[in-house]
Amino acid sequence: MKLLKKIIFPIIIVIIIYAIFLFLTDIDKIADKIINFKLEFVPIIIALVVSSWIIVYFRWNLMLKHLGYNIPHKINFQIYLVGGALGITPGKIGELYKTQILKDKFNIPRAKTFSLFILEKLFDVGGALVVTCFGIWFIPELGYLSVIGLIFVLIGFKILSSKIFFNRFLGFFERIKFFKTYLQSLSSSHDTFLDLLQKKNIFLFSSLSISYWIIIGTAAFFVVQGLGFIEIPFMNMLSIYSSSLIVGAISFIPAGIGIAEGSLIGLFTIQNVELSNAIVAVVLIRLFTLWFSTIAGFIAIKTSNVLSNTTNE
Repeated sequence: MKLLKKIIFPIIIVIIIYAIFLFLTDIDKIADKIINFKLEFVPIIIALVVSSWIIVYFRWNLMLKHLGYNIPHKINFQIYLVGGALGITPGKIGELYKTQILKDKFNIPRAKTFSLFILEKLFDVGGALVVTCFGIWFIPELGYLSVIGLIFVLIGFKILSSKIFFNRFLGFFERIKFFKTYLQSLSSSHDTFLDLLQKKNIFLFSSLSISYWIIIGTAAFFVVQGLGFIEIPFMNMLSIYSSSLIVGAISFIPAGIGIAEGSLIGLFTIQNVELSNAIVAVVLIRLFTLWFSTIAGFIAIKTSNVLSNTTNE
């Protein structure tokens, strides 16, 4: 499948990056630390990660229902998992591919689902920034950064909810060739944004987004607990995890690969964690969070028919 071939390059990059991380440390020590991981934490971590999927899927499903589209949970959840798996691909594929699946299978206009994608990312960033604020007393720099970020998120919501600002925003960026293709799908989407950005919806979607980051951050906390040799307070861990993922996201690198890991390692070392210990912790956190969900998405691709008769673009 052409689509799956596009995943090979990011995976090779990941292997190289992780190999560099491991090269910086004593391989024998790392192996020993991983072998001694407390297995009783594994079911807790997996349960938390799966719960985080359900929360963001629930948000996605609510958005679709609000626009009048009722898709059976079985196939809709598979589509969502596929989108998550393809998030590691470069270019226009990634999570945007689920917009193409919904168009081919349910005749839902891509302008509608592309709008949902934009809102998902905006709520994701907003939720992560709020959770990052939890650590403002422990890591002041992250708190100040999150406040500035939240201001930009609020500006983003204002642009999407105002017809005048929305059209000016599109008019400005459509002059740039790189953005033109992406923004064409948004030109007729302002009514969709208005429908979804009602006050009650903003509160609900924001609550779900914050809940997602708390739960996935808790999973990261238990990964650290399972290692047993790193002492980081719970609130610090939530703030460290969410902020590092924001940095990875704004890098525009698929899944923030390399950037998110580097940020996590840096923030761990600021908390007086030894470099080799930080690298082990970060590799395991990403395996349980990013790569576990990616594998689940690949399984959905192979075991379902959501990609059948879907156009590869």
